Amino acid sequence: MQTADIRQRWLDFFAQRGHTVVPSASLVSDDPTLMFTVAGMVPFVPYLTGVVPAPFPRATSVQKCIRTNDIEEVGRTPRHGTFFQMNGNFSFGDYFKEGAIGYAWELLTSSESDGGYGFDERDLWVTVYKDDDEAIDLWKKIAGLPDERIQRLDKDTNYWSTGQPGPAGPCSEIFFDRGPAYGVDGGPATDDDRYVEIWNLVFMQYLIEDVRSKTDFRIVGELPKKNIDTGMGLERVAFLKQGVDNMYEIDQVRPVLDAAAELSGRRYGADHEDDVRMRVIADHVRSSLMLMSDGVAPSNEGRGYILRRLLRRSIRAMRLLGVDGPTFGTLFGASRDAMKAAYPEVEHDYGQISQLALGEEETFLRTLSAGTSILDLAVGSTKEAGSTALPGDTAFLLHDTYGFPIELTLEMADEAGLSVDRAAFDTLMAEQRSRAKADAKSKKKALADLSVYADLRAKGETVFTGYTDLTTESTVLGLLVGGRPVAVASAGQTAEVVLAETSLYAEAGGQAADQGLIVGDGYELKVLDVQKPVKGLISHTVEVVSGEVAAGDRATTLVDESYRRGATQAHSGTHVIHAALRQVLGPNAHQSGSFNKAGYLRLDFGWNSALSAETRSEIEEISNNAVRDNLEVVTREMPLAEAKELGAMALFGEKYGDTVRVVDIGGPWSRELCAGTHVRTSAEIGMINLIGESSVGSTNRRVESLVGLDAFRRFAAERALVSELTTNLKTPQDQLVDRVNELVQSLKTAEKRIAQYEARALGDRIPSIAEKAARVGQTRLVAEDLGELGSGDDLRMLATGVREKLGTDAAVVALTAVVKSRPVAIVATNPAAREQGLKAGALAKQMAGVLGGGGGGKDDLAQGGGQDVQAIPAALEAVRRAVA
Repeated sequence: MQTADIRQRWLDFFAQRGHTVVPSASLVSDDPTLMFTVAGMVPFVPYLTGVVPAPFPRATSVQKCIRTNDIEEVGRTPRHGTFFQMNGNFSFGDYFKEGAIGYAWELLTSSESDGGYGFDERDLWVTVYKDDDEAIDLWKKIAGLPDERIQRLDKDTNYWSTGQPGPAGPCSEIFFDRGPAYGVDGGPATDDDRYVEIWNLVFMQYLIEDVRSKTDFRIVGELPKKNIDTGMGLERVAFLKQGVDNMYEIDQVRPVLDAAAELSGRRYGADHEDDVRMRVIADHVRSSLMLMSDGVAPSNEGRGYILRRLLRRSIRAMRLLGVDGPTFGTLFGASRDAMKAAYPEVEHDYGQISQLALGEEETFLRTLSAGTSILDLAVGSTKEAGSTALPGDTAFLLHDTYGFPIELTLEMADEAGLSVDRAAFDTLMAEQRSRAKADAKSKKKALADLSVYADLRAKGETVFTGYTDLTTESTVLGLLVGGRPVAVASAGQTAEVVLAETSLYAEAGGQAADQGLIVGDGYELKVLDVQKPVKGLISHTVEVVSGEVAAGDRATTLVDESYRRGATQAHSGTHVIHAALRQVLGPNAHQSGSFNKAGYLRLDFGWNSALSAETRSEIEEISNNAVRDNLEVVTREMPLAEAKELGAMALFGEKYGDTVRVVDIGGPWSRELCAGTHVRTSAEIGMINLIGESSVGSTNRRVESLVGLDAFRRFAAERALVSELTTNLKTPQDQLVDRVNELVQSLKTAEKRIAQYEARALGDRIPSIAEKAARVGQTRLVAEDLGELGSGDDLRMLATGVREKLGTDAAVVALTAVVKSRPVAIVATNPAAREQGLKAGALAKQMAGVLGGGGGGKDDLAQGGGQDVQAIPAALEAVRRAVA
């Protein structure tokens, strides 16, 4: 039975029994506490917990999921997959235990000809929570299961909760017995691979509080509405129904495995480690394909980092199979063909997906060889030094310079029999993050526990009036301070305010939230942020400027008209530039992200090379021609299918509902799905000034632009600058470029001469420094502080020059200097000194430790540095003692 057939039978079965079929949500979770959709029930959590009223009494879905916590088990067990599909059926206060158990048993054991899965009843076992006698009685009544095939287990396996106060309940799991060839007898309680869990039924019936752990909480009563949440592992059922040993051999995954085998010339089934590598490749390529189809792009942060790790682990596994060249074109094509029947979007978006994958592969293959060489040398040095842990600074270098995820370094070190100094690596990473600029969103506070919005959402959806009105009369539905509901918020406090209606735009679709005020009788609130914490609800983060605001008060929302005008100019400008990009570069220049606020926009798009000055100028001119032509901007709401038939562009990675808003600029010239605010005609954008173009990854570029008055002010500032230059240089404007180039060339010539004079001056110092050599045992040692120098290169030149001056007798040169306010140390040794065991790398590292930093290098020449200039004398004394 093919995987697509198993999927369709599930949906048909529950649809015929009154369940609303809900399409899979994106792998990118809406839950702010989750990076990905990790389980089939995640999209339904707001309904299961009562935060949002369920729009249907019962539902069913086949949900795409990603989990990476078991990534090390991928390929080594029959059932661990990074990407998997969870079949679910849900009841929201409708049927309960008897209905859930009845449906599960009927679907599993009905014959294939009757639309079921045709499992033999004798192969099925169930587990229940140890105190759930009701479920045990129902299994006996409905399924006729004997006592020996119903096992009672404790809370750690058979009790569900969110880990927070709220709904919880026992669960019952269904297992398939693969037979004695796969393990010991004894049922699921043995925790053996022989018994494969295929379905979990969660009976959400209690309210819990005082949650101290997964198994330690207090049940305070039964829920007024009891819910059902179930999940059946699609891949697990597929490998059982297809008669293969594991999920990597099912029809949706095996083609990638076979492609990896063919590319490598290795036979699947011939070698255990090779088999594991092929399974890893098959899983990770499919997972990456599905992540990219939902708009995730490789990066060094968040979801993009997880994707990059999967891609690079795949490349690494192919290299271990003996393939050094590119393979993603073949592997991703095989995965696309295996998945497109269930998910047509992977074929529709394959151009964008393959561009991302091939670009990442090309980039990593270039760095993998160099990084592997660095790692091999470090492994050799570590073993030679008698250590079992690779230094943390080596792991950081591989991560920072060569793009090695730390997990890859851990794996490669482990293959060499070493661990990694993870604490040192983490310290260096923390230091790097503290130096980096904070992300724009870091200023936003974490959203409160979403359960606090339940009562507010139950009062209905917030009506957004801001498309047509900048001022709206409304009512305060509720207030939160510090994430907790309050009756009143007073002057000086920061609070969240939820209104029945609002004209203030909540951040979405790349457009920043509106600025403005909320006012009422006796109070004024300054709007700091506007967000959508749960579907259908708009929350305003405000500073109470004066007075007191209370739930139930009348309120008026006032949008800052100037800010909104600038934001609409920027958002419409984004659409215009996107259309111009596609006109100049072609359809592959597809928007992959954007941000716009009053007067400014940035747009990321799929492209793998920098734009020339001529191309940028052409895009800017087309954009401004569209502004000049005063194109009409029309917005319409319509069903998603109708919008796509009209050719409206759905942006890669964005999520859309059944009804969408289509924005046309100049009719079909620019037609996109967009919920943002826009100008009425393109002329209102005013002006577009492209101010930057840069790389944001191997397959993505970014353009930045100012619009409206901000664009004009930039042009005016540049005009003033040109005027000042022509005056100061006494050069006509049309000759300005040549004159500046002439001055730059003169400056370079002068700098070259100065550098020659400085090098000669440094060389003149070598004899006097060498004269300070002191005899320490059989070694001549120079240990001197040279004061301030321009660069570490100057210090290195002096050290090697002094070493040459000292001749062939054993000699060590240890010099320090202050370079840009920080202490630097250089150690140079000659062959005779090294024969005595005096190695520059070890001596430099010792000096750097005294200076409060790190260092090392080769045996003949090494460098270190630190933070403490006052410690230079102690560092020189340390090297004297070491040589002695």
